[in-house]
Amino acid sequence: MKKRTRYVTAILAALVVIGLLFLPLPQQVGLDTRIVTVASIQRPSKVVFDYVTTPAHWPAWHPSSLAVSGAVDHSLDLGEQVVEEFRVAGRRGSVVWTVTAREPPGKWKIDGKIEGRSAGTVTYLLTSAASGTRFERTFTYHALSLWFAILNWLVLRARIQAESDTAVLQLKDLLEVTSQQ
Repeated sequence: MKKRTRYVTAILAALVVIGLLFLPLPQQVGLDTRIVTVASIQRPSKVVFDYVTTPAHWPAWHPSSLAVSGAVDHSLDLGEQVVEEFRVAGRRGSVVWTVTAREPPGKWKIDGKIEGRSAGTVTYLLTSAASGTRFERTFTYHALSLWFAILNWLVLRARIQAESDTAVLQLKDLLEVTSQQ
């Protein structure tokens, strides 16, 4: 009987721990991840700003961006939205991005939502330099659960960083090659 009680207790404890792993975490917990990628692009800031803030261009340079729909044919203004189909770290989905800051040609920020939940923020900071533009892309996202935080730490963060690094390198190559034609 004691053996059975310990067995049942162990199973219940395991179920509680598993349940805790999937409980939503509040934003205040501080489990935000920041993915920062920087490149020097030999093009004027205005050219870079107009290009990166026009969603129709995203699939050409960002490997995670599969398609965009909505207001995609121009540099998005404050409050405008676009829908992006993505594949990030192997996960496919759809996100609605809303422009929350626009200060041409130096800053642009979008906040994403997936099924009404926060999916993160992308911020572009552009600084004029002698050789063109210093472009900084920051993707910030919050761990929704302890399970996600663990998975992020083990696998996701590195994959997302690699995808972001590739994206900014492809952006640099694309814009610099375009300027030489």
